[in-house]
Amino acid sequence: MELEELKNTDIWDLYDRGRNYNSMLGMYSDTDKNYRMYNGDQWNGLKVSGIEPVQLNFIKPIVDYKVSAINANLWAIHYSSENFENKEFRETAEETCKLLNKKASSIWEKDKMDLKVRKVSKDSAVNDEGIIYVTYDTEKQLTKNEILNKNDIIYGNENDSEIENQPYIIIKQRKTVHEVREMAKSEGLGEEKLCLIVGDNNVWEEAGDTAKLEKDNNCTVLTKLWKENGKVWFAKATRYCDIKKNTNSGLSLYPLTHMLWTDKKGSSRGEGEVRHLIPNQIETNKILMRSALVVKQTAYPQKVVNMDKIQNPSAVDQVGGIIKTKNGSTIDDVSKIFAHIQPAHMRADVERLRNELIDTTRNLANASDTASGNIDQSTLQNSSGRAILAVQQASQQPLVEQLSSLKQFVEDLGRIWLDHIIVYSEGGIRLEKEDTDPQTGEEFVELVDVSQDVLLNLQANVKVDITPKNAYDKFAQEESIQNLFTNGMFNIERLAELKVYAKLLEDDSVMPKPKIDEAVKMMEEEQQRIAMIQAQAQLMQERANQFLNSDAEAQSQQIADIENSQQVEEPVENDAV
Repeated sequence: MELEELKNTDIWDLYDRGRNYNSMLGMYSDTDKNYRMYNGDQWNGLKVSGIEPVQLNFIKPIVDYKVSAINANLWAIHYSSENFENKEFRETAEETCKLLNKKASSIWEKDKMDLKVRKVSKDSAVNDEGIIYVTYDTEKQLTKNEILNKNDIIYGNENDSEIENQPYIIIKQRKTVHEVREMAKSEGLGEEKLCLIVGDNNVWEEAGDTAKLEKDNNCTVLTKLWKENGKVWFAKATRYCDIKKNTNSGLSLYPLTHMLWTDKKGSSRGEGEVRHLIPNQIETNKILMRSALVVKQTAYPQKVVNMDKIQNPSAVDQVGGIIKTKNGSTIDDVSKIFAHIQPAHMRADVERLRNELIDTTRNLANASDTASGNIDQSTLQNSSGRAILAVQQASQQPLVEQLSSLKQFVEDLGRIWLDHIIVYSEGGIRLEKEDTDPQTGEEFVELVDVSQDVLLNLQANVKVDITPKNAYDKFAQEESIQNLFTNGMFNIERLAELKVYAKLLEDDSVMPKPKIDEAVKMMEEEQQRIAMIQAQAQLMQERANQFLNSDAEAQSQQIADIENSQQVEEPVENDAV
């Protein structure tokens, strides 16, 4: 049967309708344009002769600065139980959440989430939306986090930015034909169905020019997600073959989340930073190219030559070439033989317009020198770290929306991770627990088994802890902690004050709240140790006073009792009868 005669799968028809809609909105062409402008391919398709196209790319530094600004923190997923009704379960819930926090930290480190979160935020800045798709490795009991392109997602409702509100979501992936057929075999499909899995050239909507070039025989695999009775269902298909029929995943949340750079009313995709910078970037490049052309014409003016008076015309274009005249022409007649046309000089307004265009664009984008950290050396020397930090933080206030969006993205990711851990831990899960040997004081890690029932009863909430990692932030933190030391706040006698102070601190305060909480914990442990020593000393004192206040006979009896308790019993040998 010819491919033209084959019937498309239902998922493919749904996907085809979605991509046609997105194509009508210009999503795929905008994607290519946005990445070209960011990467510096800003004259794509231009054909000129006589001059090389020049550009002054200010889009990339603006985007890089803003992405760096909102990623100037260390992120940590923190789980806490909301099951307050069951008092007996509360202690177990708190301990389990501590173990899950350790698990989340391990996933974050092993899957290089700092880098992936930065890439997602960069995708959203360049192309409106950054996406992560989560799967679960049951063998390793770890989540896997895959970055997807905006072009690879079809939403059932392209007007709603809330992922969980979507009637369905289709995920497109390009895989080799061999890989897809092996996937289909594992699902029990026969040879007749496997022959329907064929390569295609369905790459026109891929994000990026290089992604449209493939060396292997690839085909498009579609995964459809939808909800029924509060649970996520899924199915897989290619264009002509259903690989996996409708299956209940058991998940309560869609296994993907996205970050929108700026929310756009009535759009599921939002708006990025690049698209509004493109017109000014194009005009700047045009001015720069015209300026280069004027300079070239001024340095190398056009020549006017009377070819009838020159013996060797080729020498006209030679540097240092000797021009020989003919027909009796003399050197005095050179002006009649050879001349230059002097072009008009470029006005200073042109350069001023270019500079003003760049400066105004950067200022309106809140990416000025001060904001981006390009501070004059004299200013740097005469200002405190806290003052510099204050200036930078003030200039970064317009990025509050992006920072909030990124924080929400990480929290959503933490919820999806927990959803996967609960669903795919039917036989329980082994979590790492850090403990301390009471005898040696050495720290060690042990594995603790947690049942699925405990995980289900958690009703866990997700909070993101933020620790600044900017150089000025670190300086301000060190300065703040030093002030607490100077003021005697780390004295055990002032522990109650320090607790109140730590409780009132905001999570994103200059004062590092996690470190203050750690200090409180250390002081509480030290307080307990001192209290224990004092209790033991008091007990010994009471026993000593009791001994001294008793009569001689009682003292002798106490001494005898102590000696008897310290004696080692000798084994008794019985003679055989």
